[in-house]
Formats: sequence, structure tokens, C-alpha cells
Amino acid sequence: MRAKFDIIVATDLNRGIGKNNQLPWRISTDLKYFRDLTSATPVPDVTNAVIMGRKTWESIPAGYRPLKNRVNVVLTRNADYSLPQGVFKADSLDAALTILSRGPVDRVFVIGGGQVYAEAMQHEKCGLLYLTLVRHQFDCDAFLPDYRGFFQLASCSEVMMENNLEFCFKVYQFNFPEYLAALE
Repeated sequence: MRAKFDIIVATDLNRGIGKNNQLPWRISTDLKYFRDLTSATPVPDVTNAVIMGRKTWESIPAGYRPLKNRVNVVLTRNADYSLPQGVFKADSLDAALTILSRGPVDRVFVIGGGQVYAEAMQHEKCGLLYLTLVRHQFDCDAFLPDYRGFFQLASCSEVMMENNLEFCFKVYQFNFPEYLAALE
């Protein structure tokens, strides 16, 4: 099984991540950051992978599915759920990691949605949390679980502005021992 995976997400000030299965904002700089981070590899013969829930998969416009230059794994408990050739299906995060351990995959990113983030944030193989903070409050119906007690801020970009929205890129390190202590 893979050594670790990272999480990538964009949230508003209330940890909102979506409304009606869509992003409530449009920030092309963040979309480019997501694409570049989840696609870049140190050598040409390997690729990165993205793990997502079914709803996240369905929220990606059809013309962009599967996400290019990445191995795509969709989590669903529906054994009959149909996916295009080359896209993998798994019924759990651990099953997805097992599938990915069989191929030349460099980095693995969990890209949503809320339920998948909740499972990933409690997993011992979680490494980094790449969080784009949109400094605004939106009317959201999907949220990132509270991460603040178990992740430590490692870096933060300068605040940027696009479409009248301030945002910044933050990177957090998962602190698994603190997480375990909180469970006791």
C-alpha cells in the first residue's frame, strides 16, 4: 500500500466547499494551482493520482473527465456504477490506495468531496493538506470537516485577488499523534 497521500481543497471562511455539487466561486488561479500541483511529477514515466467521491466525479464537467495526466479513482459503494475505461472504481479509501500501489504512481491526492475528506483526514497515511482559503462567506451546502486541531500550518502564500475575491494558498502538515491523543 502507498506510503501516504495528500489532500487538496478550496474552502470559504466557514469551510464551505460547494453548493449544489458545484464550486460557489470561480478563481482561475486556484484551478491552475490545482491542475499543476496534482499533475506535476519529477520524472516523465510516472503519473500522479486523484481520488474522489462519486459526487465530485459527477461535478466535473463531462469534457474534463477524467482529469488529464492523472490516474483517476472514484469512490462509490455502488458496484454497478459505470465509469469510462481507464478510470478506477473503489469502495473505500484503503481500496483505492491498494489499486494505486500496483502502478507507477508518484503522488496521490484526495480531491473531495466532504465525506471523502472526512475519511482522509482521519487516516494515518494522510500527509499534507493543501488548502486554498477564499476569504469570503458563501452559501454552501457541503463543508470540509474541522481540521484545525490535527493539522499544523507549514506555509502560507501572500493574499491574492481575483474576481473581487481575496484568497491564499496554505499548506498544513497532518499531526497524527495529536489526532490519536484526541481520540483517547
